[in-house]
Amino acid sequence: MNIVIDGKECRAEHGEYILDVAKRNGIHIPALCHSEALPGQGNCRMCIVEIIDNSRRKIVTSCSYPITKEIEVVTCSEKIKKMRKTIMRLISARAPSSDLIKQLSEEYDLPPETKFKIDKEEKCILCGLCVRACGEVGAHAISTVNRGTIKKVSTPFEETPPECIGCGACAYVCPTGAIEIEEHQGKRTIWNKTFELLKCTGCGDYFMTQEQYEYIKNKKGIAIDGLLCDKCRKKSTGEKLKEALCNVVIKGK
Repeated sequence: MNIVIDGKECRAEHGEYILDVAKRNGIHIPALCHSEALPGQGNCRMCIVEIIDNSRRKIVTSCSYPITKEIEVVTCSEKIKKMRKTIMRLISARAPSSDLIKQLSEEYDLPPETKFKIDKEEKCILCGLCVRACGEVGAHAISTVNRGTIKKVSTPFEETPPECIGCGACAYVCPTGAIEIEEHQGKRTIWNKTFELLKCTGCGDYFMTQEQYEYIKNKKGIAIDGLLCDKCRKKSTGEKLKEALCNVVIKGK
């Protein structure tokens, strides 16, 4: 089916999210809590757009609104801009220490915050991506705790989590750099827990923890062909494919 985004006709599949269609067609919609690996959250609300359906208008989050019929989408009307600026003000008050949030605050020309009480050291916007990533991995080592203004992401009882395998998925998916992860001399530290890193047998770079290796191998039941990082694994796969094609050509002669 076809939908119209900011006057541009775009092809969309049934059930596809508006944000994905917009990105594919080069139309920018700001989003903080969106990840292609973990889509459909709608927590930060920055990706709001206005849809027009049979002359009816409503505001929706483009990252979680599935397309089921032909509609018109407006991504940057004055109404939407004003609403995004208000949302950005709340996010900025929540996480003023994040470099990304500082940058966005300047882009939206936000004045210094005087109404809300802020924690100048805070970077987390409570988007939930880290908790979801940890859950998808299967570790479930972190979660949101408390309520209201003291709500935050933490480990159970704020202690070193035994379930954490040091994969770093939570830190890598965080849009604001709120989760600290350090790597030094073959060790990785995250959530106050230090892990020994394993070396890739191909390039020799450190790339995963022993706990992560054991988890993938044993609990997930996935066979690991040697200790190869993603880069070396892709290279190895390409060489095997090239060799296989050469054998086919030779046998064909």
